[in-house]
Amino acid sequence: MEKHLTADFEEACFLVDLSPVVRRRDIGEPGLRSLRRLTLVVDAAAELARDPDVKLFLVADRSLRAGGRDEFNDPADVRVLRDWVRRGLVEELEDADGRVLELCEMTGIPVITYDYYRDARVEFPFLQGNTDDFLQPVPGPDGTVRLTPLDMGVASDAQISRKSEETVLKKQGLLGPRHAPRSEVVRRNWRCPDRRCTLYNTRKGSSMMLPRMRGGVPTCDLHSLALVDDGPRTATAQVKLVLDGACLARFTLEDGSTVRIGRRPGPGGIALHGLVPDERAVGISRAHVELRVTGGVVHVEDLSSYGTRWRATAGKAGPGLWQDVAKGSRREFRGGDELELTEGVVLARSGRRFPTELAQDWQRRTPPEEASGAVTRMY
Repeated sequence: MEKHLTADFEEACFLVDLSPVVRRRDIGEPGLRSLRRLTLVVDAAAELARDPDVKLFLVADRSLRAGGRDEFNDPADVRVLRDWVRRGLVEELEDADGRVLELCEMTGIPVITYDYYRDARVEFPFLQGNTDDFLQPVPGPDGTVRLTPLDMGVASDAQISRKSEETVLKKQGLLGPRHAPRSEVVRRNWRCPDRRCTLYNTRKGSSMMLPRMRGGVPTCDLHSLALVDDGPRTATAQVKLVLDGACLARFTLEDGSTVRIGRRPGPGGIALHGLVPDERAVGISRAHVELRVTGGVVHVEDLSSYGTRWRATAGKAGPGLWQDVAKGSRREFRGGDELELTEGVVLARSGRRFPTELAQDWQRRTPPEEASGAVTRMY
């Protein structure tokens, strides 16, 4: 197989995002990780390129080799990977995604992968709607593999933000088996015993910083000290004001608050007068909607005389259809949801979820036995 690997991307016919390929369990032999899957991909690449001497440029996350050596079917695979890295046949980085996408954008060489790179859509806009530059290995007859186009689709802001959140949680060691979040860690504030610490000191306004899990213990990224539980996080939520697709302002709502939003909603409310052009503001009621935050969950009630429409944008099929909201009705206002107050004027739940809401949302999607566990060793 080595004759098909190259240390020079300029002679490569394909780029390979090695980590997801080695971990893909529906091709090749059973097991968590296997280089046998790469052999099948090489054969498929040679067939697709009609070139028996096809060359592939491999890029891998460092964790593929260092963090999962016990998961390889054949212990010799780890030694092989180490040798390939030493000889430059695998470019190994802390995070391979950026390098793979940089090379693809720069050279136009197709990427063999299973990843949709949703957390990279802002940095690499060419991903959105791309149907030409990515291939995925799929099972063929008799244990073979075929390479088929991978449609990257168009990810919504909420999907991009959620994938970015998952990436951050994974980096910090806050994802357990089957991506179950360490909700009991994310829900809490953490304080560093070193009083000089600026990363984990809620009194200095850094309560959003997430700890790094080391040996099952929340740890300071800066001082490598075990963090002290500093009480529950205050739940917060963020809402954006959007005019014709452009964000005009962002509002952060504290837990337990009730806020009215409209043209001139009165004391304690968020006034849109002066933010929205006058010709649009006339279609917005003085108090148009009321937002109530309880335990990080946001509910919206329509108060308007002119009507309000709602839609979700975070579904797999893209934005849903606009639906009229009945006056006086109340509904949950989730990440990616949008409320149209008048034509082109939208209140959108930010795709960014603050840690308390993030933990709650993920816990709703996690089996109870996984969500309720204590802080334990992850690996």
